[in-house]
Amino acid sequence: MTSDKKSVSLLADIFVKKGLSDIVISPGSRNAPLNISFANQPGVRALSVVDERSAAFFALGMAQQTGKTVAIACTSGSAVLNYAPAIAEAYYQKIPLLVLTADRPPELIDMGDGQTIRQKEVYRNYVKESFELLCEEDDQAGMMMNEDTINRAIDLTMYPEPGPVHINIPLREPLYGTTEEQPDGKVFDARMTIYGPDKLLLEELVATWKKSEKILLIAGQMLPDLQLNKYLSELAGRENVAVLTETTSNLNSERFADCIDNIISTIGEEEADTFQPELLVTFGGQVVSKMLKKFLRQHRPVNHWHISPSGEKMDTYFSLNEIVAMQPAEFFRIVMGISDARSSGYASTWSSRKKQVEEKRDAYLKTIPYSDLQVFDVLLNEIPDDTLLHLGNSTPVRYSQLFGSKPKFVYHSNRGVSGIDGQVSTAAGAAFVSDKINTIITGDLGFLYDSNALMNHNLTPNLKIIVINNGGGGIFRFIPGPDTSPQLETFFEARHNWRAKKIAEAFDVAYFKAETLQELKNVLPAFYKNNFSRPALLEIFTPAETNAKVLKEYFKVLK
Repeated sequence: MTSDKKSVSLLADIFVKKGLSDIVISPGSRNAPLNISFANQPGVRALSVVDERSAAFFALGMAQQTGKTVAIACTSGSAVLNYAPAIAEAYYQKIPLLVLTADRPPELIDMGDGQTIRQKEVYRNYVKESFELLCEEDDQAGMMMNEDTINRAIDLTMYPEPGPVHINIPLREPLYGTTEEQPDGKVFDARMTIYGPDKLLLEELVATWKKSEKILLIAGQMLPDLQLNKYLSELAGRENVAVLTETTSNLNSERFADCIDNIISTIGEEEADTFQPELLVTFGGQVVSKMLKKFLRQHRPVNHWHISPSGEKMDTYFSLNEIVAMQPAEFFRIVMGISDARSSGYASTWSSRKKQVEEKRDAYLKTIPYSDLQVFDVLLNEIPDDTLLHLGNSTPVRYSQLFGSKPKFVYHSNRGVSGIDGQVSTAAGAAFVSDKINTIITGDLGFLYDSNALMNHNLTPNLKIIVINNGGGGIFRFIPGPDTSPQLETFFEARHNWRAKKIAEAFDVAYFKAETLQELKNVLPAFYKNNFSRPALLEIFTPAETNAKVLKEYFKVLK
């Protein structure tokens, strides 16, 4: 059985033939043909999540883990707009989503009909491309045009780099009709050929690399890549090459400078030229460190290359002069073939500073009172090995950077747009398709903002939610400006006395709490014990004022 709307049943048919299986549907009436076609399509796993904003982030988490396109489908009107935050995140984080929005037919747009907005190209700034199916599909030509659109849209979600693609689907009533007649959609490869850099350009790049005495490689957010990790570790052993990574880079080597803020915070103006690169090579997604961006924008390299398979221009440091359309691992394999590294103390400059700040950090941690910094030190050491660690915005992902990258974790964070929304929902989606423990560390406001993530029948017991509750947006006590503003508590920090306990109870989520360091150490084994049928939530209460003082003093000590 499938919908009698031929283009919709065709869409579900081609979706499966393209090797896809997952769709997250939010209940509605206008999208009834989508619900019917996908829910009854063999080979499709159709999930129902009521809240569209949460549903889209849940799908994002699934796609993040599987590496395959996940579809989302909703009804018309404001439901469509609720997808926007997750779509924007997927676009900037390069995660494949197929966005299916049911719509009123063209003649009802702007005619005062209920649940109707202008949906065509509504996400045009945040998707790879927007499509719209023809509303009338009875004639052969119309069906062929829709068939072409569906193939192109699905392929584009993955090629040349992943990202979200939108198909708007106008539908006339009646909406609930079904048929036993199954479509037989034609599947074809709609990808375009993308060529990498030509031989002459590569020769020029290699020549520049050979003569550079201070080469700085910066890895942004990415999934683990063992081959890339190997090449970078070998390059970092050369005197003229330094490699900077963050936790969300998912790269690990003793040779990498993986505590960027710790190091950059100690660089005085009188020694800035020592750390300033001659050649900067960037790759991957967004970088968390604001300190690094400021430093390199003020002390720009002579050359800056960004490596991007799709040829994307990402001029984070305002110095880009070459885009290299290649996979990073392939590029670094080529430059590794350069036999002789130039004599230089550049790598030692970074590694020596890294060692110094790590020693100061470890000594400082032994002296501080109960605070966020102390809590993160315990969590990052005690959370079980082989965990997928999701870091919320804003302070959790920043605190993690201070402790470097731990090989026992795979790190995730919604750093495409870096919004507060959808953090728990994303982790929930990742946990649904994963057989590993998925831990999300989020602030209190981030959790409360996304508490509808728990309004989901698809939650799994391998999801562990850790809420750091310091009574508001703690980051605003660290940022110069808001920290001294009379409006700090009301309009920046959003001071509150809310707790997560009742929310956890309402959704049948096991609840734990800790208010001291000893309580935290005592509760963690029970929290991670594998005897739950649903997720578990640990709320850790910390003192806001102390947190700010401890962190500000931390950077003073490093200097």
